Amino acid sequence: MELKTVEGVMESFLRQCGGYAVIDGGLATELERHGAKLNDPLWSAKCLISSPHLIRSVHLDYLEAGANIIISSSYQATLQGFESKGLSRVEGENLLRKSVEIAREARDMYYDRAAKGSRDTFGDKDEIIPRKRPVLVAASVGSYGAYLADGSEYSGVYGKNVSLETLKDFHRRRVQVLADSGADLIAFETIPNKLEAKAYAELLEEEAINIPAWFSFNSKDGTNVVSGDPIAECALIAHSCEQVIGVGINCTPPRYIQGLILSIGRVHILCTLMIIKFKTTTISKTCAFMVNFLQVTTKPILIYPNSGETYDADRKEWLPSNGVSDVDFVSYVGKWCEAGASLVGGCCRTTPNTIRAISKALSSRSNGSFP
Repeated sequence: MELKTVEGVMESFLRQCGGYAVIDGGLATELERHGAKLNDPLWSAKCLISSPHLIRSVHLDYLEAGANIIISSSYQATLQGFESKGLSRVEGENLLRKSVEIAREARDMYYDRAAKGSRDTFGDKDEIIPRKRPVLVAASVGSYGAYLADGSEYSGVYGKNVSLETLKDFHRRRVQVLADSGADLIAFETIPNKLEAKAYAELLEEEAINIPAWFSFNSKDGTNVVSGDPIAECALIAHSCEQVIGVGINCTPPRYIQGLILSIGRVHILCTLMIIKFKTTTISKTCAFMVNFLQVTTKPILIYPNSGETYDADRKEWLPSNGVSDVDFVSYVGKWCEAGASLVGGCCRTTPNTIRAISKALSSRSNGSFP
């Protein structure tokens, strides 16, 4: 399925999915589970060079688990990063395209199996659901901090020498290549600050990118993105960009997600309540203006949190902590949907089992039986 026009495309896709869509889960830890060694600045993108078959296997695992959207392995794949490994610009661009080709191949393989009558089950033999369902391929774009591999993707602090133009120049060719790669949309992920969100929005407009995009931010306090910029201000940048069809949160502990969703939509909710309560012409006009100006909740909200564990950027490893189990993770899903999320998945340290449980929960919700 390809999204060729921007207006209303995500809403249409969600209707095809039954009202809610499932995003896939963590890539790197699943690649490691399949045997990949990722102790490298390229991280998961290293497998584009060394073991693309493992990437395909992980995509298939998530499709089998119920994902409607699979995200390419290009999060840490940058032209500058490939060049630091001795690859040419042409070779780097080909690897970016390859990340999307692998995801598309996995989707084709999944559809081939569905055409042969293969079925999904969620554990109960009498609960059988056809595997053939809408699936999109999202081309991942990680932050400038992800390329630096110094932990700044989790702080949003790039230093005074990194300007808006610096970020636009860094991302420009990468975005152009991924936009023409055959992906259905571009996923700008783990955006750590308002400056980078603005750079993405301006790039989409300046380069006349012809496929949709989503913006997804990360937070460590449940109120702001990791740089300290308010989440509502960042979401407004995403909303103001015509090419953006969804806005949300990823790589953030589950306990913060509900509040962040509400923060994105809070002004709209408050204004609506004021109109109902006071019913005065002045207040109604004022609030209507505020809603039209902010409109933060008019685009679908997507969320794909991490497991709740803590990443040590210096040691480059996940630390033992009170991360949530799959059961606990899924227990949040109803609250997230009630708060306004319509696309739900997982990020770092989540697995196909997590996604399978989310898929079952959202299916129950679509059928009106969610607890």
